[in-house]
Amino acid sequence: MLGLHYLKSSPTTYVMQYKNGKLVAQGAGTNLLYFAPSSTIILVNQASQDVPFVFEQQTADFQDVTIQGNLTFRVIEPVKLAEQLDFSVDSRGRYISDDPDNLQERLVRLTQAETQTFARTRTLDQMLQAANELADHLRQEPTLAATAEAIGLIVESNVILSIRATPEMATAMQAAAREALLQKADEAVHQRRNTAIELERQIRENELQTERVVQEKRREVREAELQADVAIERGRSDLVELQSQNESKLAEVQIETTRLMLDAMREVDWRTIVAANGTTDSKQLIAMAFGELAENARKIGRLDITPDLLRQLIDDPQNERDSERS
Repeated sequence: MLGLHYLKSSPTTYVMQYKNGKLVAQGAGTNLLYFAPSSTIILVNQASQDVPFVFEQQTADFQDVTIQGNLTFRVIEPVKLAEQLDFSVDSRGRYISDDPDNLQERLVRLTQAETQTFARTRTLDQMLQAANELADHLRQEPTLAATAEAIGLIVESNVILSIRATPEMATAMQAAAREALLQKADEAVHQRRNTAIELERQIRENELQTERVVQEKRREVREAELQADVAIERGRSDLVELQSQNESKLAEVQIETTRLMLDAMREVDWRTIVAANGTTDSKQLIAMAFGELAENARKIGRLDITPDLLRQLIDDPQNERDSERS
């Protein structure tokens, strides 16, 4: 039949049929047989849709940055969306208006507006490191969510893939970063050298400390040996002094003994002492006899001395031995 069409939709496509300005059929994945001249068919894709975006923003220090990311949204109220945007299709299923494409642009513009507010409060250096922070800001920003909800959408995710400076600024920053890295490398080398010098100094100090300890121990050993030698010498000195005292006491005893003996012998006749000496020979006895005679000469009237007696007194003992041998 001329003008009669059959529509078969996917489960993620929400179908609405208007006839004479009234909604007569709707549903996701609905199959319809409709008469085209009197019907308007609306198709709304309810699947999650990715919208990539790239735009430039200016930072607080008036530097341009390029922000690249991806926005994911989904239609949760297709009827509300169809009431505000034209999603009607022709008999071949093609959208009649540009509203479906403009929907994505609208979401990108909303994202761009929120990003602009974020970028103007940060410097270039801060902005280049704020990709995750910007993504969190977009997810938590109520304006974007409220605007999407007002037309029956929900923003599922907003990912920032990169934030880049202009090529000229990037080159300058790379040079500065390279110089900073080289400076850090030089500082690291210098620090390693200082550390090596410090370690060497500590090792040297430890060696000197060890040497001082060794010298101190040696000095203590020498002092101990010297004290031992002094103690030995002191002991020897005490021994010598004791020996001297003993010898002095012994000499005193001997002197006292001799004195006592002399005192005792002073009262004894010398002849008795001589006689007590067992070594007295005949000549000494004769001499003692003559001495006694001399002491008592006044009492002697006459004394006869024979030649043999005189010879015995005068002759040398050697001559006597020679005479005896002859």
